[in-house]
Parts: sequence; C-alpha cells; structure tokens
Amino acid sequence: MTSPFGPLVVIANPRSGRGKVATHLPEIERILTGAQLSYRIVRTTHPGHATEVARDALARGERYLVAVGGDGTVHEVVNGMLDGGRPVAADAVLGVVAAGSGCDLVRSFGLPGDILQAARHLAGDQVRPLDVGRVTFTSRTSGTSEPAEVTRYFPNIAEVGLGGAVVARAARLPAVLGPARYLAGFWLTLPGFRPATVRLDVDGQAYQWRAHNVVVANCRFYGGGMQISPKSKPDDGALDVLVMAGPKSDAFTELPKVYRGTHLPHRNIAELRASRVRVEADPPFRIEADGELLGTTPATFEIIPTPIRLKV
Repeated sequence: MTSPFGPLVVIANPRSGRGKVATHLPEIERILTGAQLSYRIVRTTHPGHATEVARDALARGERYLVAVGGDGTVHEVVNGMLDGGRPVAADAVLGVVAAGSGCDLVRSFGLPGDILQAARHLAGDQVRPLDVGRVTFTSRTSGTSEPAEVTRYFPNIAEVGLGGAVVARAARLPAVLGPARYLAGFWLTLPGFRPATVRLDVDGQAYQWRAHNVVVANCRFYGGGMQISPKSKPDDGALDVLVMAGPKSDAFTELPKVYRGTHLPHRNIAELRASRVRVEADPPFRIEADGELLGTTPATFEIIPTPIRLKV
C-alpha cells in the first residue's frame, strides 16, 4: 500500500535542527513503514540539492515530495516543483516534516511542529492549495562583476532591508542557538542598520518612504514564531506588503506584539496588498526569502495563485 499520491520521496536535510533530522530519520522510517506507506529517502548534501532532487523526482513520475527540515529545505523543494512560474507537475503534492531550527510555514496551517507527529500526518489524502511568491532580484555571479537577474520562489515570507541583514548576521552565529539565532541576529544588527529611501510600485501605484524594512508575505509567521503578517491567507491570490517606515526604536516596543500578531494597525507601518510589487532602495537593500539570503534590490515580487498542493 502507499499514499493516494503515490510513493513518498522524503527529501531530508540531515543537518537541520543541529542534526536533529539525522537522529530522527530511523524513527520516521518506522512510522512510514508502520503506516504502510511506500517511500524512499534522499539525504541532501549541499545547498540546492533539495531542488535538484525534487525536480529529478518529478521527471521520474513521482508526485509526493516531502521536505524534512526547516523553512530553507521547504524553500528548496518548492523551487524544484516550479519552473517558469508554473508547476512542473500539476498533480504533485508537497508534504512537510518541520524539523529545522526554524520552520514557520507550518504554523499558518496548524500542522504539527513535532517531527514524529508530522511524520504520522503524512498519511491520508487531505490537501490544501498554496499560493507561492516569485521574486526576481539582482545577484552578482561569482567570477564576474556584472549583476544578473535571478528568480526564486518562496511559499512563506520575503523581506527587503533589515530582515535581509538579520538573516546574513544570523547565519554567522553558532548553530547551537537554534531557533534563537534569528532573534540574536536581529538585536545584533538593529543598532547599526541604516534606513534608506525605498520606492515601491504596487500594481502600478507608486509609493516612496524612508524605511528600514519591507515584508512581502504570503503566509503569517517568520523568525521562529513571529506573526508578522496576521492578515495573510496563503491561498487568496495576493501578497501582503508591510513597509516599516518608523524609527528603529519601534522594534523595542512592538516586538512582543509581533509574536501575538497584535502589532497592526500601526502608525509607522504601511499595509498594502498586491499581486505584483517592485521594490527599489537607495542604497540597495539585501533580500531574504524563507530565511534564505538571496541578493539585493531592485527586486520584483509576484504572486502565483495555488501552484502547489500542500498535504494538511
């Protein structure tokens, strides 16, 4: 027997969660075997490997891809499931076993945050449509000084500005900090970060602010449980855009509210909704998506309505 979606391709990052994935893989296998689910496991070995595995699996006719790790692992698998703004296979299904230092995507769907409970949840036939964001940004390819445009897909949340700088700083902190690494990176980055003039084209409407961060959200949570975009719905065909234009001192007073999702409305946060957003900053800002550091502005964000079926 197997899942109604066919055999599972379990794409696992053994280093996620400070090695927690590697430790729990035998238990995950026992759960899948006990549930009479056919599966194969692929352990990723390098950045981008999960994307390669996902694309190869779909080419082989496999349709049930399970990301085991944090939001970065999910990010890579989703990038293997899409090409040219369309699903590689329209009948593919994404499963998620949240097991990394940060796995915020599942919070928007009430999916288990525990590895073994999440593994048991892979049985059954319930799915939910999931929008995906697409970002085209500026990147400098190694070995050349010429900037190039690169496109990536993100199922959860992207940031321009302070958020990108925080992800870059957090990546240099000890992995032993686990989920606290993002928060530590935030407080270490905030004092020296400088706002910039940010220009937005939101579905053809022009805006400009002196701002330190722009959040482009498909789902609600990021940063280890912060409900930064409480109004976001992952299947409504729109991106929620938050522009933080107030003083950095707002972070000290508003951070507890962000965890509860009660920080909006706020006098210093502009709330916008769009299907397409162009962001420019002077000087350029860094970009992150799903906790993965990408490139810099200028960048264009677009919503792709429900190209993914998520196992729920």
